[in-house]
Amino acid sequence: MTTLPSPDDILETYDAQAQDYARQRNRILFEKPMLDRLLGAAPRNQSPRRLLDLGCGPGAPLATYLADRGMAITGVDGAATMVDLFAQTLPQATALHADMRTLTLGQTFDAILAWDSFFHLSPDDQRAMFAVFAAHAAPKAALMFTTGHAAGEAYGHAAGAPVYHASLDPQDYRDLLTEHGFKVIEYRPEDPNCDFHTIWLARFTG
Repeated sequence: MTTLPSPDDILETYDAQAQDYARQRNRILFEKPMLDRLLGAAPRNQSPRRLLDLGCGPGAPLATYLADRGMAITGVDGAATMVDLFAQTLPQATALHADMRTLTLGQTFDAILAWDSFFHLSPDDQRAMFAVFAAHAAPKAALMFTTGHAAGEAYGHAAGAPVYHASLDPQDYRDLLTEHGFKVIEYRPEDPNCDFHTIWLARFTG
C-alpha cells in the first residue's frame, strides 16, 4: 500500500530534494506580473524596502528578481539545504533556517511573500500563520501568498518526490485576513496568466 505524504514530511522532503529542485525549478518567471504587483503594493517605510520570503527555497528566480529591484531580502526556510542554496544564490541577503509556523523575528517587513510554500501546511497550521504574518508586517505591508482554489487536500511532487498540499475555502482566507488586520487587494483563482496559480495579495491595515 502506498503511503500518502503528510505535512509533517515537507521539510525532510525538501531538504533531501533541494539540489534537484533547484536544478529543475522553472526559470521562465511566469510569476513576474504578480511580483510586480507586490512591488507596487509594498510601502516605502524604509529604504531599501524589506521583504520576508517565507519558504524561500533556493532563492531563484523569485527572490533574485525582487533583490534586483532593490528589495532587502530575508529568506526563511525550514529545510537546511534550501537555506544553504539561498545563501549561495543571494549572498547579500539574510538567510535563516527556521520553521515559518513558529517564526518570531522581532522585526517587521514592508512585504511578505509565501509563494508555493504556505499551501504545504495543514489547514490548522495555515490558520495559525495569519498571526505570524501580522506580527511581521510593517504599516501598510503587502502580503502575497498562494493557495488552492477550494477547500481540500491534494498531492503533488517536488523534484519527483511526493508532497502534501492543502487549502481552506476562499471565504476562510478572507475572514482570516480581516481578523488579523489585512485588506484583500486582489484574489486570482487559478490565474491562467500565472500557470494557474491561485494568488492572494493583501495590505496590512493593522
